[in-house]
Amino acid sequence: MTHPTPGPSSDPYRDWLRQRLGQEMGVREAEMTIQGAVQRRGWTAVRALGPRDVVAVLQDVYRVMRDQMGEGRADKWLEVASNDLARLAETVPVPTVTPTFIESAPRALRWGRRAHDLALLLARSHAEIALRSLGAIRSNPDLSALETAAEWDVQATQAEVRRWETEDMLTNLRADHARIEVADQVAAARAQAELLFLRLSELEAGKGREQATPAQLAHSRLMLTQTTSFLDAFAPLVAEEDADTPLTMLDMNLDNARFSLGVPLHPNVLRARYSLNYAQWQAGEQANQAAAVADARRHLAQAEAEAGAQLHTTLEAARAHQSALRQLAHTVESLETRAVHLNASGGDPLSLARVRFEWRQARAAARVQSHRMEEAVRLLEALVSEPGDFR
Repeated sequence: MTHPTPGPSSDPYRDWLRQRLGQEMGVREAEMTIQGAVQRRGWTAVRALGPRDVVAVLQDVYRVMRDQMGEGRADKWLEVASNDLARLAETVPVPTVTPTFIESAPRALRWGRRAHDLALLLARSHAEIALRSLGAIRSNPDLSALETAAEWDVQATQAEVRRWETEDMLTNLRADHARIEVADQVAAARAQAELLFLRLSELEAGKGREQATPAQLAHSRLMLTQTTSFLDAFAPLVAEEDADTPLTMLDMNLDNARFSLGVPLHPNVLRARYSLNYAQWQAGEQANQAAAVADARRHLAQAEAEAGAQLHTTLEAARAHQSALRQLAHTVESLETRAVHLNASGGDPLSLARVRFEWRQARAAARVQSHRMEEAVRLLEALVSEPGDFR
């Protein structure tokens, strides 16, 4: 008795995840882990998983493995799994469920007022059109060979939507960061004003080791006036307590393997992969010799190289910010310790004011590094996962 050859899986990423986790914890435990992740995140139980969903589950398992088996083994397991997942994403498009009713034409869109709104609306329109095209192809047996290319088209257009949504998120994030960074500058200026006032009072009273020259006095008065003017202008614009919010992103793991999906899920790479599949469909049996297919392969390789370079640049920037942040955070901690010691030993007000000013300056510099790192990380997360999966 012959058995029919099984067709392609309707949920290939779930199948891959089940097999990968089954090797580590057994099939039953793997299925329970997947179901638990689905329930916690509110995903629809029956929908097919995509690579970003798999990343979230891998991160869940990584945290458990790190606690139970140690960070070294957990890191190695996650690195191998992430690289294998990236290879899968290069060959298998995300399963797409098309609506049962396909409109004959896209509905009219209400345009936004900003140029960014238009780009996002256009990307969403392209995604809707691609989804309708996939539905039409699936309903026509004569076009069945084009289904894979159409699935890559859907994935590419959805990635472009995600790209513009990420730009909007980053715009809002940078605005929040700018507000806190101005609060840091105001707090540092207030500490500087206190230091300058005490220093000027000392100079005017002739309490310093050397007699102050007229130029020194004039310069100190000018500095105090400028600092006070800055505070008059900017202090009303911010909540100064924002300057006391804790520094973040110090201990995040920026291992490259965790972000390996940044290349196969890049919008330009997905678009090039769609073009290759479409060229292969057009060439039919002559696909191996067709010039259009060869051109599409070259464009795909170029898109992958450019996406890899972008991923590398963003990761290196995040690592540089993290390194600078750690050094500055150490400086902040040392100044805090010094201030406590001065207070306990009855330090003079001028010395305390100087330490407080240096502390505010160091915190402000560390905050800038923290914010730039967070912006880079949020961009990486948007490429490969849902926000927060890597924290």
